[in-house]
Amino acid sequence: MVTSISGEVEEVVKRGRTALAQFHQADQSQVDAAVTAVAWSLYRPENARALAELAVEETGLGNVEDKVSKNQRKTIGTLRDLLRAKTVGMVSEDRVSGISKYAKPVGLVAAVTPSTNPAATPINKSMMAIKGRNAIIVAPPPSAWRTAAMAVDLVRSELGKIGVPQNLIQVLPEPVTYEATRSLMEQADLVVATGAQDRVRDAYKSGTPALGVGAGNVPVIVDSSADLAAAARLIAASKSFDNGTSCSSESALIILDDVYEATVKALEHEGGYRADGDERRRIISGLFPGGRLNREIIAKDFRTLHKAFKLHGSNSARFIMVEEPEPHLDLPLSREKISLVLTLYRARNFEHAVLLVLAIREIAGRGHSAGIHTSDRLLPHLLAETLPVARVLVNQAHAVGNGGSFDNGLPFSLSMGCGTWAGNSISENLNVRHFINTTRLVEVRGVDEPTAIDLFKDHCYSVSDLDSLPTN
Repeated sequence: MVTSISGEVEEVVKRGRTALAQFHQADQSQVDAAVTAVAWSLYRPENARALAELAVEETGLGNVEDKVSKNQRKTIGTLRDLLRAKTVGMVSEDRVSGISKYAKPVGLVAAVTPSTNPAATPINKSMMAIKGRNAIIVAPPPSAWRTAAMAVDLVRSELGKIGVPQNLIQVLPEPVTYEATRSLMEQADLVVATGAQDRVRDAYKSGTPALGVGAGNVPVIVDSSADLAAAARLIAASKSFDNGTSCSSESALIILDDVYEATVKALEHEGGYRADGDERRRIISGLFPGGRLNREIIAKDFRTLHKAFKLHGSNSARFIMVEEPEPHLDLPLSREKISLVLTLYRARNFEHAVLLVLAIREIAGRGHSAGIHTSDRLLPHLLAETLPVARVLVNQAHAVGNGGSFDNGLPFSLSMGCGTWAGNSISENLNVRHFINTTRLVEVRGVDEPTAIDLFKDHCYSVSDLDSLPTN
């Protein structure tokens, strides 16, 4: 069986390398045309909807309308970024340093993708890979193979229309097994892994250069100076988007004591359901049976959760708020929930709020991101200086903003690196820079050689030390 799997993967890899060689000499306009074709395959309205419908049917995660929005918004945002980038030939020239940079492909990319975004993530990675003149092979989870395969087929059709090698993008044949994915990672030139942390760790163990991303569990502070109505609107929209499938959506709110009740009331006005003590216990046992996240409950709509948790109130709310005294390793709601469940903490003051964020970060979601709603311009800078996270968002909806938005400067991406805090090799959003190798042309420039006195004068403690240093 292993030999057969290995042979199938070798054939896919061989086709990818042939396409890679054919595309190697493409100029920037040809590359940009190919990237635009990839983007159109998902952005096209009928395709975006068909893939969203299939994704929900196949995986049972999220909802169709939000997946349609994600398929289109992330695609057009990524295309905007990519069409502004140079990835062929000389891409920069610095006459002061005498260094010019030339972009080269990284080669064959193995793209490990998640069930939460079975169309958007493969296409997002494919756009970046092809922009760098690479070939890419998608390794989806078995639970999302049909959606990923349909997305890849649509891309291949669009590439064929403009005469670009269709095998620049492929998907592992069904059934996708652990052995097949591991074999692909070993044979590729670069692995880009998004999804379950076990799969990310497998990528790092493959022996191939790998880019992995970390788990979510985003904590957000609501400061006393925040516009509470605006904050509640953003939080509610973000938390309820695609039934909470995004690792970037708010997982916990840390609310300052003097605005705690007013904030909860504002969240209720936006569709938040405040669970009582008995409901809290049922939510924990239903969402974390045996202490592990319930895969039958995650990313389901509110009506499903209302029934599963036996909630007392209306079943027409948008998300559930559960109050906890403090984050703790033994309290499951301190962790990522991938659902419409939002944990609330009460902070005595801003300093206490920061300590609560740090405690959450130690439990789960190291390095990912945090946020704050405030009108104080100083507090976000204090957070950015203090917190071990790759992103701190200010007055934004995290499910949208973390992966790049039209009103912030982050690159559009569906894969968020979380730095060494999370065992990742990058601490930024995955972007096209990660899909190119760079050759530096180095020319002679003016001499820049300081004297020893210039460098050590503030370190020496005596005249004799200074006198012993050469002057040229």
